Amino acid sequence: MKLTFIGADHEVTGSCHCLEACGKKILVDYGMEQGQNIFVNQEMPFVPSDVDYVLLTHAHIDHSGLLPLLYGRGFRGQIYATKATADLCDIMLRDSAHIQMFEAEWRNRKGKRSGQGMYEPLYNMQDAMGAIGLFVPCPYDTIIDLCPGIQIRFADVGHLLGSASIEVWLTEGIGSKSLHFPAISGMWISR
Repeated sequence: MKLTFIGADHEVTGSCHCLEACGKKILVDYGMEQGQNIFVNQEMPFVPSDVDYVLLTHAHIDHSGLLPLLYGRGFRGQIYATKATADLCDIMLRDSAHIQMFEAEWRNRKGKRSGQGMYEPLYNMQDAMGAIGLFVPCPYDTIIDLCPGIQIRFADVGHLLGSASIEVWLTEGIGSKSLHFPAISGMWISR
């Protein structure tokens, strides 16, 4: 097992953890940084097309907002989230893509007058729709066999409609570990 802290470890926004276990590459959240960027997020240790799964704690953009970018860069795995989170992301990720495209158009109009280069949006509506199509809605309090050696369970935390802490159980070789990813901040590892 290898766990890499990518974002939201020094600040609240840009939540992302990378978990490598049982031959799989898993992201827990992939959120957009918002506000002043005091701490730069780490780079993801693998290319998006190598990611097998995303486990999403909730729909807030600082936890889900870069999923369309991940899709646009080649991710085609599954995104596991509660049903309500999947439903909210259907709305929020399309809205975020609309904002990205509108802002790019505005910047390009303004930049054209001042001779600046073209501004590209982080992602577009096609990327958002592609990411939305990868969601696997899950019930609360049900153990899900993600793949051999990895089980997950979503537990209600009341932070937002559909929000959940995610419990992960890993079995590799003769060892077992459990991890707990809360919906808001931090994480715990136990043996």
